[in-house]
Amino acid sequence: MATLSVLRQLWAFMKQRKKLWLLPIILILILASALLLLVQGSALAPFIYSIF
Repeated sequence: MATLSVLRQLWAFMKQRKKLWLLPIILILILASALLLLVQGSALAPFIYSIF
């Protein structure tokens, strides 16, 4: 529930201040962190970490 509140506040901030260009950057950061969390214990981890 707290995460949803943070996302709502972030969206309200971006919408009010006309900072919608931040949305793609935030989405890419979220997707990259999800990728790192998903492959953390797999054999692909050394290859994924070398990308970053």
